[in-house]
Amino acid sequence: MRVPYKVKLPTGERYTFIKNTLATRDLYTVCEEAHCPNISECWESGTATFMILGSNCSRGCRFCAVTHGGMLPLDPMEPEKVYESVKLMGLDYVVITSVDRDDLPDKGSSAFAAVVNKVRDLGIKIEVLIPDFSGNHEDIDRIIKSGPDVIAHNIETVRRLTPSVRDPRAGYDQSLGVLRYIKEHDKNAITKSSIMIGLGETDEEVIEAMRDLKEAGVEILTVGQYLRPTKKQLEVKEYSSMERFKFFEEKGYEMGFSFVASGPLVRTSYRAAEGYIKMRDKHD
Repeated sequence: MRVPYKVKLPTGERYTFIKNTLATRDLYTVCEEAHCPNISECWESGTATFMILGSNCSRGCRFCAVTHGGMLPLDPMEPEKVYESVKLMGLDYVVITSVDRDDLPDKGSSAFAAVVNKVRDLGIKIEVLIPDFSGNHEDIDRIIKSGPDVIAHNIETVRRLTPSVRDPRAGYDQSLGVLRYIKEHDKNAITKSSIMIGLGETDEEVIEAMRDLKEAGVEILTVGQYLRPTKKQLEVKEYSSMERFKFFEEKGYEMGFSFVASGPLVRTSYRAAEGYIKMRDKHD
């Protein structure tokens, strides 16, 4: 099945400067490693995403190409390395995400919080895209207390497809529970989630998932097209039209989401700073 979407090659003075600066210091971002189609747009706007807690994930979701198993020790210098990268890039807004670390007693939450606390010294805005930490409230509390500006956790897909798309340890209701818990324990927290389409879901199922997210207190929503990373992952069932993405965007605003980004190349961190600004203005 041919991919019907076209992506411009990365360009721009800031993009080139950042890429060269990181390369000379052997520093990398998720933007590069994942070959994100929005890398140039995000870097030019002063936003980038970093993945922490190692390169191997303890889970094996069927849509994801990240290596699973063979868990490695945490890098005690990771907070300093991420801090250095963000500073060198001159970012205004950073997204910090991670693999799942079910092998660790606290699921990696302490190390995650340590990175956020270190980067916060730069005085920039921080968004975190967190795992579900198996729904453990103490682990989630560590993230909340570290004080990120936005807390994101992805539901990924609709309820019916969750068992076949995500790892068995990543439940639909468990993800909703994480998002709900964050809002209940910090009413000022800005929460965010993302849905992939193109896996065989119906429009009605997507709308249901959006309603579930809204009821869990989520304020920022992104909807993007699932693109198969390699032949080892799930096949794409459908490449959705721009009209379908527009439909979900309109429905999202009708439901009361404060910011919705919906499009074929949209990813969780796409237009992240814009989403935060809209939420900040609303809270003010």
